[in-house]
Amino acid sequence: MNSPSIKKFHGIPLSVLDLAPITEGSNASESFKNSAQLAQHVEKWGFNRYWLAEHHNMPGIASSATSVLIGHIAGSTKTIRVGAGGIMLPNHATLVIAEQFGTLESLYPGRIDLGLGRAPGSDQATAFALRRTLNRGAEEFPQQLEELQNYFSENPVGRVHAYPGRGLNIPIWLLGSSDFSARLAALKGLPFSFASHFAPQYTLPALRLYRDNFQPSDVLEKPYAMVGVNIIAADTEERAKWLATSQQQQFLSLIRNMPSQLKPPIDDIEKAWSPFERASVEQTLDTGYTFVGTPDKVKEQLEKVIESTEADEVIVNSQIFYQEDRLRSYEILAEMMD
Repeated sequence: MNSPSIKKFHGIPLSVLDLAPITEGSNASESFKNSAQLAQHVEKWGFNRYWLAEHHNMPGIASSATSVLIGHIAGSTKTIRVGAGGIMLPNHATLVIAEQFGTLESLYPGRIDLGLGRAPGSDQATAFALRRTLNRGAEEFPQQLEELQNYFSENPVGRVHAYPGRGLNIPIWLLGSSDFSARLAALKGLPFSFASHFAPQYTLPALRLYRDNFQPSDVLEKPYAMVGVNIIAADTEERAKWLATSQQQQFLSLIRNMPSQLKPPIDDIEKAWSPFERASVEQTLDTGYTFVGTPDKVKEQLEKVIESTEADEVIVNSQIFYQEDRLRSYEILAEMMD
């Protein structure tokens, strides 16, 4: 599941989840430059993979055309695996995704991952705009998964084939924030990535379901589970907490149904929210899967989450306003790896 050049944290590969944040006063072009720079750095530091997430109608996230951005990142790097974390499959015609990722794998052989989710990655109005109909929804996700696997097979069934795509070995992951994809990944014998970074309370039950019900496949002989965490690491506790207020403000804007660009850090987050809003943000950014602090503190928390989840891999999201601080946060993680 990983390349031979990667480094590991206590035997566990670390990877990167990038939402391609658009910072306040900036634009998508600058976001893409920052993502390419970050990808180049984490490749050099020994991270395993670099994933981009599909979101729509969100002014602070630039990764809406996920397949296009994956091509940009793969073209800016040399060895690191690049992929979707993930493609929200109900938003798309399955054939189109097969062709897009068949193209990516043909351009960058052996480096492309396809993580799949069944949520819209947006609100219902945006989902309608993407699909032009809501007749195809999340309940058809298992059928779409079968269609996609068929398009990638050596001998696909049916008259319609994916060119490029047919016969390509593109790893498919299922992503989840509840138990549905955990069960489906187990049934299909696929690797599973859980969104612990925003659904912390469901992490352990979902992983248990996945492992207890796993059926070996041509892809995997045994379960392979990755968990997501938020990490904001800095050389001092004070700076880490200050930087973390950008992510806190981002979730606060979502609670208020007023999504915004990623805001700069503020000195007193308590002035920004009500007690109810604070509780809602803290429930999402649970300290069990959101680590803010110095290298020693982050290392201790990362060790605990690996022990509690028995994760095979950890993927790290770092919503940090200043690019130099985002680079430093991942560099601190790299310094912990063997």
